[in-house]
Amino acid sequence: MYAFIEGEVCEKLSGSLVLLASGIGWQLNCSNSTLQAAPPVGGKMRCFTFLSVREDAMELFGFATREEKEMFLQLTSVSGIGPKTALGVLGAMPLRDLNLAILLGDVNALSRAPGIGKKTAQRIALELKDKISQASVSAPIPAESVSAPALSPDAVSEAIEALIALGYSSTEARNAISQIRDQTDKPEELIRLALRAMAGI
Repeated sequence: MYAFIEGEVCEKLSGSLVLLASGIGWQLNCSNSTLQAAPPVGGKMRCFTFLSVREDAMELFGFATREEKEMFLQLTSVSGIGPKTALGVLGAMPLRDLNLAILLGDVNALSRAPGIGKKTAQRIALELKDKISQASVSAPIPAESVSAPALSPDAVSEAIEALIALGYSSTEARNAISQIRDQTDKPEELIRLALRAMAGI
């Protein structure tokens, strides 16, 4: 119904913010990530929105980016995940890390989000893994995180499997990993570096 609302930030509350647009104060339920991205009170912001309609309530949700809104919709499509729980997941880690946790089936990382137990984390990883795109996990890595000593075979295997899941051939995945395998021992960082190498970045 509403694609986005753009206006002046009037209030920043716990779990929501109020935008003044066209003389109306719109209260938007938001993740911690969106609240952190919002400018100080008085600043202008565009929030992408989703209207949740239930028998007992109508609630408006706001997101700093289209990507966060898309992940919210994907999370709420998982059995047992409601809008408020989805916001908790979105606020528990950066969006790139969330995409990577789902792709790698990292149940421990997912279950650190409020309201998410291990069984729910497993459902999230299982149901959303195929919806994770290459672009969502190929963002640059801070230079300070690209250094590590011993590289375990398990890390290499996880990274190669993840690249194959993204549509690359086994040969492409192995070649890419071989180029950057001495730079980190963490599977998620191997994946990001490999994607950057294949993209020529």
